[in-house]
Amino acid sequence: MKIGCFALNTPFTPLDTQLRQIADWGFRYADVTDNSDGACLGVEFGFTALASLDGNPHDLKRLFAEHGLEISAWCAHANLLDPSAPWRYGTAQILKAVKSAAAIGVRHIITTEGEPTTGFGHQLTDAEAIFLVREKLHEPLRAAADSGTKLLIEPHGRLTDNADHVERILHECDSAALGLNLDTGNLWLGGGDPVEFVKRFGPKIEHVHWKDMPAEMATKRGQIFGCGMATIPLGAGVIGIGEVFSELKKAGFAGHSTLEIAGEDAVLKSRDFLDGLESQPSA
Repeated sequence: MKIGCFALNTPFTPLDTQLRQIADWGFRYADVTDNSDGACLGVEFGFTALASLDGNPHDLKRLFAEHGLEISAWCAHANLLDPSAPWRYGTAQILKAVKSAAAIGVRHIITTEGEPTTGFGHQLTDAEAIFLVREKLHEPLRAAADSGTKLLIEPHGRLTDNADHVERILHECDSAALGLNLDTGNLWLGGGDPVEFVKRFGPKIEHVHWKDMPAEMATKRGQIFGCGMATIPLGAGVIGIGEVFSELKKAGFAGHSTLEIAGEDAVLKSRDFLDGLESQPSA
C-alpha cells in the first residue's frame, strides 16, 4: 500500500509550502486537494493552497515533481444534492478535474455528494437523491471512461455513508469508470461500518483516505456527514483501523492511500502505525 499525505496541513500557506512540508516528512505521494475554477486571491497573495481547474495541469505536475512527489489522486468533492449553480462545485468542476487529471496521468478523481445546504436538497427522497447523483455524474463518467481515468465515490453524505445506497448508485450509474474511495473516518462518523464496507465492496475500492475518530465522537455518529481531517493518530481512536487494514489486504488492495490527518506528530505516528500493520504477516 502506498501512503501519501493530504496537501492541506499547514494553514494559510501556498501549495508549494504544503508540498515542501510533505516531502520533508519523507512522503513520496500527495493529492491535489483544494481546487476551483478560475483565479484565487489567496493564491495570488500566498496564503491559500488552491489549484486552479483552469490552469495548466502540467505546471501542477512539475510543482509536485520539484519536491520529489507524485500526485496520487485529484480531489473533486462536490455538492450534488443541491440545485446546480455557478457558485457550487458540481458537474462542470468534476469534468474539469477529470480532464486535468487525465492530461498529467493521474488515474483517480475522488468525488462525493456532500451534505445539502438548501431546502431543495434536504427534501429529496432517497430515490430522487440517487437519480440526481446519477444525472450529475453522467458526463464526468463518460469523460473518465474516454480518458482512461476513474471517478471514485467517497463516503461523505447521507447516501454514500449507507452501503445499500452506495450499491444502488453503482448499479444505477452502470459505468466501468466508477469506483470507490474508502474514507474510514467519514464512513464511521456517518454511521457506517468500514470493515463491512470493505467486505462488501473490496474489489471496487481503489483508494483510501485514512482517519481515526476519538471516543467522544461516538455520540455524533449518524448526525455528521464527513470531516475534513482527523486530529488524532491512526490507532488512537475507536474505528479499528487495524481490522480495516487487514480486510483491505484480504481484498487485494495495494493502491494509493492518503492520511487526512492534521498536525505533524499525528501524521508521522499514523504513517508509523500503517507501516507496522504492513509488516505484520497476513492472517
